[in-house]
Amino acid sequence: MLCLLSSFCWAQVTKSIALLPDTGQTTSYTTTFGEDNDYSINPPAYTNNGNGTVTDLVTGLMWQQTDGGEMTIENAFTYCDNLVLGGFDDWRLPTPMEAYTLMILQNNNPALNTSFFTTTAAEYWWTNTYQAGDNTKVWVTNSGGGIGNHPKSETISAGGTHHFHVRAVRNSSPSTQLSSRFIDNADGTVTDQITQLIWQKTPNTNALTWEEALTYAENLVLANNTDWRLPNIKELQSLNDESRTAPSTNTFFFPSIGVKNYWSSTTLKPNPTNPSSAWYWNTQYGITTYDVKSNTNYALCVRGIPTTLSSHEIGTNFSNTILNPFHSKIVLENNIKNTDFQLISPNGVLIYEGTNLTEQDFSSLPEGVYYLKNRETRDVFKLLKN
Repeated sequence: MLCLLSSFCWAQVTKSIALLPDTGQTTSYTTTFGEDNDYSINPPAYTNNGNGTVTDLVTGLMWQQTDGGEMTIENAFTYCDNLVLGGFDDWRLPTPMEAYTLMILQNNNPALNTSFFTTTAAEYWWTNTYQAGDNTKVWVTNSGGGIGNHPKSETISAGGTHHFHVRAVRNSSPSTQLSSRFIDNADGTVTDQITQLIWQKTPNTNALTWEEALTYAENLVLANNTDWRLPNIKELQSLNDESRTAPSTNTFFFPSIGVKNYWSSTTLKPNPTNPSSAWYWNTQYGITTYDVKSNTNYALCVRGIPTTLSSHEIGTNFSNTILNPFHSKIVLENNIKNTDFQLISPNGVLIYEGTNLTEQDFSSLPEGVYYLKNRETRDVFKLLKN
């Protein structure tokens, strides 16, 4: 097999999700731009199929609506193999990445969308993956919104004191086989073909507070791009490779990642004991947990199109700078005509990028609200296409 140096030769990898859902965090916890709430890329969305199953419209996976209850990991494998639900018999235990896509970080105990998934006594949910080098521990998601490697003996059925439940999953459409997961773009960035995200190859070398990490990411210029941001916790966790430890990711593509804590843009929902903490990813094994925002950890930045913009970033004071509405041409004042702009559609698709905005004909665009971002000042304006 002929392999390109940029992608290297690895065994095939399976892409079982269409896209990676957002965390569902909708509350702002800081005035510093760049937190989770400031970006809405793939908002969580579900369909109740009316037969005991729920389809995730972002990943394409179909899930068991009410989990199967507490049991050992061995019985969980057997349970999924024997499950017939919704007319399907190809149920299985999820991978860690698949299981973590269900987490809704705006919620806690359970960190799920309870409008679609039934609340049970579960404290943890099994995945199909044992810890590398230790078959006494299994990767599980937890009702607080994290993921980690826990002794399988902790569940009640194995003599422990905690409720480890099973929730089965199946593919609604065939998975895609990729010859390589990552592509080194030879410009300091790496593309993940599973999530379609583009990553900073070399993390920031200085430990930062959470607020500092947000600012660092927003100001990063790398590979001629300025739309870098601090990843949310689901995006960070998606880099984890449970077959590797210390660090728990592919070091051919991320050689400098080391064993560290990496901040996410996602805030831990405040409570009396943790009023100001944020989620991070630890690369010893790959757990996600949280730390006080004033403590220092590291930053690994991400970018990806499509990107939508929340009301936190969208301007609402429209002066003569932008003529609103527009039909075919966007008219700008003379002193900003040569500014670098991005025109973004309502669903986050980048339509135009460059300095010749006023020369473009947008008459073929559908009517609706669009967003115009000044890439130099980072101001964003709302435009109405009629």
